[in-house]
Amino acid sequence: MTQTRAPEKRGLVSLPQASSVTPVVGRDTELERLSGVLERARAGEARAVLVAGDAGVGKTRVLDEMAGRAAEAGITVVTGHCVDLGDVGLPYLPFTEVLGVLAGDERFAAALAAHPVVERLLGAGTGGVRDVDGRLRLFEGMAGLLADVADVAPLLLVLEDLHWADQSSRDLLRFLLGRGVLRHRLAVLASYRADDLHRRHPLRPLLAELIRLPTVERLELRPLGDSDVVRLVRALEHRPLPDATVRRIVERAEGNAFYAEELLAATDTESGGVPGGLADVLLIRLEQLSDTAQQVLRTAAVAGRRVEHDVLREAVGLPEEELESALREAVGRQLLVAGDDDTYSFRHALAREAVYADLLPGERARLHGAFARLLAGRGRTAESAAERAHHYRESHDLAEALAASLEAADHAQRVGAPAEEQRHLEAALDLWPAVGPEARPSGGGVDRVTLTLRASAAAAHAGELHRAVSLSRSALAELGQDAGSELAARVRYTLAGNLLSVDSLTAAFAYSSEALGMIPEDPPSRTWVWAAATHVLAARHVGENETALRVARRALGVAERLRATDAQADLLISLAVFDGVGRRGPQGRERLLKARDLARSSGNAPVELRALFNLAMGYYESGALAECVPWLTEGLDRARRAGLLSSPYPLEMRYLRLLVLHVLGRWDECVRAAATDAEVLPTAGGYTVGPALYVALARGDLAAADRARALLEGPFDWMATLVAGIVLTDAAALRHDPEDAVRWMRSTVAALSDEAVPRPGATVRLAALALSAVADAAAGLRLTGDEPGARRWTDTATELVELARAIATHGEDGAPQGPEGQAWLARAEAEWIRAVSGPDAAAWSKAVTAFGYGDVYERARCRLRYAEALAAAGRREEAAAEARAVRETADDLGATPLREQVDALVRRGRLSDTAGTDHRVGVLTAREQEVLRLLALGRSNRQIGDELFISGKTASVHVSNILAKLGASSRGEAVAIAYREGLITPEPSASG
Repeated sequence: MTQTRAPEKRGLVSLPQASSVTPVVGRDTELERLSGVLERARAGEARAVLVAGDAGVGKTRVLDEMAGRAAEAGITVVTGHCVDLGDVGLPYLPFTEVLGVLAGDERFAAALAAHPVVERLLGAGTGGVRDVDGRLRLFEGMAGLLADVADVAPLLLVLEDLHWADQSSRDLLRFLLGRGVLRHRLAVLASYRADDLHRRHPLRPLLAELIRLPTVERLELRPLGDSDVVRLVRALEHRPLPDATVRRIVERAEGNAFYAEELLAATDTESGGVPGGLADVLLIRLEQLSDTAQQVLRTAAVAGRRVEHDVLREAVGLPEEELESALREAVGRQLLVAGDDDTYSFRHALAREAVYADLLPGERARLHGAFARLLAGRGRTAESAAERAHHYRESHDLAEALAASLEAADHAQRVGAPAEEQRHLEAALDLWPAVGPEARPSGGGVDRVTLTLRASAAAAHAGELHRAVSLSRSALAELGQDAGSELAARVRYTLAGNLLSVDSLTAAFAYSSEALGMIPEDPPSRTWVWAAATHVLAARHVGENETALRVARRALGVAERLRATDAQADLLISLAVFDGVGRRGPQGRERLLKARDLARSSGNAPVELRALFNLAMGYYESGALAECVPWLTEGLDRARRAGLLSSPYPLEMRYLRLLVLHVLGRWDECVRAAATDAEVLPTAGGYTVGPALYVALARGDLAAADRARALLEGPFDWMATLVAGIVLTDAAALRHDPEDAVRWMRSTVAALSDEAVPRPGATVRLAALALSAVADAAAGLRLTGDEPGARRWTDTATELVELARAIATHGEDGAPQGPEGQAWLARAEAEWIRAVSGPDAAAWSKAVTAFGYGDVYERARCRLRYAEALAAAGRREEAAAEARAVRETADDLGATPLREQVDALVRRGRLSDTAGTDHRVGVLTAREQEVLRLLALGRSNRQIGDELFISGKTASVHVSNILAKLGASSRGEAVAIAYREGLITPEPSASG
């Protein structure tokens, strides 16, 4: 077996090869297809694959991966590289490299001796192959040699960078692929850069000819998806990177793996721009253009990624014929792409950045000024405001840039684009001190403080909650001594509202108190009403319930007198949620419906969304899942139309929608919806991935725990902490690790607790999940006679169930929790009884009934325990019926661990007459059967690992899985069950 990896020669440009440790991401389909080619090659039915893709997209990395896989499979791998040597290329260079490797392998000495003509390609002897007959003999000799080598051992021939291949190499490749050499155990993988193939490139006719051959196929490596680039960046960088940094790399790389690696490498050294090495690679193609074409490209780079033809013509100042000739050259070299709407755009954004960075400062400012004047002369439309602001700023006309930025922000607000509005407002704030008072916009109450408040609101609507806090703090710092009390109050209640959104509750209450104290209730004003509405929320969150209700009722009356319908709606929502039984009761729903209508009539979308979320949540908490869905649909549709999908209440609705799909057992829908949400809202964390992680874990994906743990990185996020805690607690319970389960349960409850809510409602669920692992531990120790050990866990179980009882009975609002909370309490009670005295059928029957409100998976998990309790009580037929129901649900959901657990129960309790030995063995994987055999021989985990060539840790995981599947609490019990059930047979005696 031979594998060669020759150093790559790139001529004037050097593109680093992917290192051997660089992961391959986003190429599963392509690798599977190429693996099929290798398998057919080993069987003598080989093919050639032409692998196309832009420079840096990952062709070499994919070929390296396939070469490695081929070598591991016993296939000889030889690689030939084409090199950019301009017009003086060395003939047959890649094949000369291949022959040099084959000549150094003793296995192929006879094959080489049988074809002496090919020795002309070795060393410097290439000059003798000039006449037609000589070329034909050489080509036939090369074909015969490769066939003979492939007869000795399967052969993979890799040819890299065909776009640089010399004419002789192209001719030889045409001959080899057209003359049936692929009938042998030979596969050919050849790569080329698609973006280098201009219309007159000499490789184009050869490719068109080869692709028509039945044994040749083409594989295009397209740019990676954004999620794959994120995976690549995270895998390459072991230190934690801020989400914003990763997003910026993903946006700029546009799916190109090499660009992503270069941008990542430059994160410590450059604050912006294109890394120097990458810029050199990108500019080399520009330098191959004519002077006129370079001038056009530089002008287009100032315009941006895309430019209209007539604007470019006026900016560059060339006659139409010269411009068209230059554009044709740039398009032919695949630097520009022509659009259908008479526009041109750069093929890749980083190419534009590199060309732009190469401009001289004066040249850059002059061209920006030209574009700004051209756009202004065409009409000051709202759509062009953002472009004008950019060009004016870069041309140093700051007054015009400020005016255009504010105009662009107004337009973004009108079309419901809060992220863009925030960006333009922050640009205006940066420009404000550099523009004299006489040149600033006048009238309309525009000043630095109000602009900062507006930017804060836009950030909150865009989901940038911490940025919203920062901006509102800046507004507070900007307030002068002569600021009016109304403005001072507005700044403080805005800051309080933003602090509530990031769970800084005590500070929020302090600022809302200040705001309310700064302005009198009489005469009534909208500012006082909104200060009161914010104070109501803050007071409620710090446990000042009486204050919240008193202020809400008083403020509602003032809002009604002022006809401030949006504030009236907001206060009605607070009363609906805080008063009496809250949003679950008829009075609460009536208030929420009225609030929804008032908010809609006033045009206040954020308040309308708050009403819709609470309507949906009220139905969910009541166990009315079907009635919950229409309100979520309406709310998310309204958020989409308002451009507020990233704001807090729509994020809550997205999570609730996914949760409802999960609870109803519509898991595939849940996973698809979560994937879509994650693409649209990549930074939304637990809101978009939570229920999908619940599905993944329930389906046996142990990596779900790692993804959940990653949610805890970075600043505290309440929802991410909740999701991670649920997944990690349940994962620990599934692997029978009570210590870890209890640890995650306690740490999550502590993280989610605060002064106002010392014990969050989710504690009941977390306690029930941890109790599952605790009960397993107590039951297992009791079976082995370890009463002290069992008693330690029963004490823990009692502590956890008492906590669950207290919270389920007196929830966050002091009232008993709804059907979901009561169901989790029923499960916690049943697990506690199992820990203390063993399985109790009545307790588990109650839990099954409690989850009947609609939670398909949790009901099935309780039915499994119910079946176990019935079997222990001798009620075998009832137990068998329950087990069959659990198995059906597990199969419908794809919940493999649950299916394995019920199968283990059926075996242990002999609940199925049809469960024969073959079925039992099928439950264990082939590897687990090997581990079980060694367990029976008394091997330790380390010894099992040594014998099976796996780590001791991996062996331990297999042992744990075996114990779980057999329902055993110890290694000895597992072996006893295996012998009894016929899963293993005694080893033959060595003395026979």
